This record gives sequence, C-alpha cells and structure tokens, in this order.
Amino acid sequence: QVQLVESGGGLVQTGGSLRLSCAASESTFSIIASRWWRQAPGKQRELVADISVSGSTTVFDSAKGRFTISRDSAKNTVYLQMNSLKPDDTAVYYCNADFLRGGISYYDHWGQGTQVTVSS
Repeated sequence: QVQLVESGGGLVQTGGSLRLSCAASESTFSIIASRWWRQAPGKQRELVADISVSGSTTVFDSAKGRFTISRDSAKNTVYLQMNSLKPDDTAVYYCNADFLRGGISYYDHWGQGTQVTVSS
C-alpha cells in the first residue's frame, strides 16, 4: 500500500523558514492533488494549503503571503515552503493526497505528520 513520507520539520526561530516535503513511497502512484493540514496542541486540525490536479494552489487564512505549496511531478513530491514563521505556526503538519495509478484514483491518504516548532 502506498504511503506518504513527510520530512523537513524541526525547530526554527521566529522569522525563519522551513520547507516540508511529502513524497509517495511508490513511484507508480502519482500524486494528483494534495493538501497540507496542521494541528496545534488542543486545537482542531486546520487546512493550510492545497494544490489541485491542474496545479492551481490555495493558501488559507494566516498562512497567506508566507506559505507556498508546490508540486514536482517528476519527483512525485509536494512541498510546503514556510517563510516568516511565527510561534502560532507551531503544530504537527500533515500531508494529505490523492493518487492516480493505472487509471484508478485513490483518495484521501495521510502522512504520519512532521513537527514544526517556532521559538519566540
């Protein structure tokens, strides 16, 4: 079964940057659409950004102007570039994606999450 493998989280100071990556564990499953979510302690999971099948992107709410979502189809990887990080960005970040393999779509797969901590 295909998995999403996330990386790039860590500890950064306020104003710093991180780039999260989300890759499919099997190359025969092509990522066709994906989303980055985050969940801070004691809070509900919230949608941060998404990228559609066509490649159009949306960044939501407080991440606007600071975060960018992108996709490298050749590497079958999705990225979340996070700039000007704030302590409020501290959360576990999850990748969520849909795949296409052999003409069949597979929806709503989740990664294991990666911790992002922004110190003040």
